[in-house]
Amino acid sequence: MNNFTFYSPTEFCFGRGREQEVGQLCVKYGAHRVMIVYGGGSVVRSGLLERVKAALDAASLPYCELGGVRPNPTVPKVYEGLDLARTFKPDFMLAVGGGSVIDTAKTIAAGSYYEGDFWDFFIGKAKVGTCLPVGVVLTIPAAGSEGSGNAVITNEKTLQKLGIRQPMLLRPKFAVMNPELTMTLPEWQTASGISDMMAHIMERYLTNTPDVQIGDRMAEGMLLAIMEEAPKVIANPRDYEARANIMWCGTIAHNDTCSLGRQEDWNSHAMEHEISAEYDVTHGAGLAVIFPAFLQYMAFVHPHKVAQLAMRVLGIQPNLPTDADINNTNTWPIAEQQRVAMAGALKLKSWFHDVLHMPVSFAQLGIPQPNLELLNERLHQNKGAVMPGYFPLDAETTMKIYKLALND
Repeated sequence: MNNFTFYSPTEFCFGRGREQEVGQLCVKYGAHRVMIVYGGGSVVRSGLLERVKAALDAASLPYCELGGVRPNPTVPKVYEGLDLARTFKPDFMLAVGGGSVIDTAKTIAAGSYYEGDFWDFFIGKAKVGTCLPVGVVLTIPAAGSEGSGNAVITNEKTLQKLGIRQPMLLRPKFAVMNPELTMTLPEWQTASGISDMMAHIMERYLTNTPDVQIGDRMAEGMLLAIMEEAPKVIANPRDYEARANIMWCGTIAHNDTCSLGRQEDWNSHAMEHEISAEYDVTHGAGLAVIFPAFLQYMAFVHPHKVAQLAMRVLGIQPNLPTDADINNTNTWPIAEQQRVAMAGALKLKSWFHDVLHMPVSFAQLGIPQPNLELLNERLHQNKGAVMPGYFPLDAETTMKIYKLALND
């Protein structure tokens, strides 16, 4: 296990009706003037926005509103929020929504103290030094941004979808999590969120760092729990207990607890970011296409951890001598590692398609003729000639993975 520093100060307020406490929570964390950030009409139609504003009124907190954040949040909305912040001068950001809303609020929080262009943070030209505190009322379990120090924004002019990671600064002060707020989500949004959180777990799971059994077992347990609860949520969107388990899994998937002391991967996320930047597809749906393709390729070139995932989570049984160490896939014959790994990759692909009703190819994603050359070129412009991680990926390798994603 590698050395690590872990700082996770977010106060999670979980359960029915907890959004009524948001005013008190803002005051608790030093708010005097609040900017509310939200997305489309769902928080308005459901009455959630009015309940949040009533809670702020009850706490005697003045506020302004920034609505209209879209999925795959973009640069112009951040600029709009920064302009509003200069006028209203909030000292606290309150995100009411899912990952796109939270990431927008975080980016405004970071940009409020920076004299230059906030995009400098995303292209590595500057580092976040100081930011406004952020609170969250979560409505979509998916991105895990309510418990992480990460934010992802798309630049429509350059078609770059990039992220920043500042766990010491950008983790929310609190996250209100009421599973009832997720019950009206369309099946597509629920399923996309589930595939996103599963990818967050697997990106951390795929590591070459030895002796990380705690993180491995946490990741495996979460994946098994998600795969148990997901069919219940799809069958009955108002199943509170299933919703609660899925919601909490989404948070734990991305708050770093299962990635401590280990190298992480994130190359599948990078590959998908190019797809959603170019074609504006739902991030979780894009991951359901890319991740199985990534695992299929890894099954041949670097199978040991994929084989472990296949055996422990996806139920693929290895054919080994009786004296073999079944828990140490590195000791298996390479052909058996490859067989089990490939079977696991294909089983996950089928699960995404059959249980979550997710697309598992470019065509099913609505992109029958993707410009793979363009996607691949931009990927390596943004991430370098060779992308390190579980297995180093150059342009030839990532093109092979993109091509595997053409297959239904």
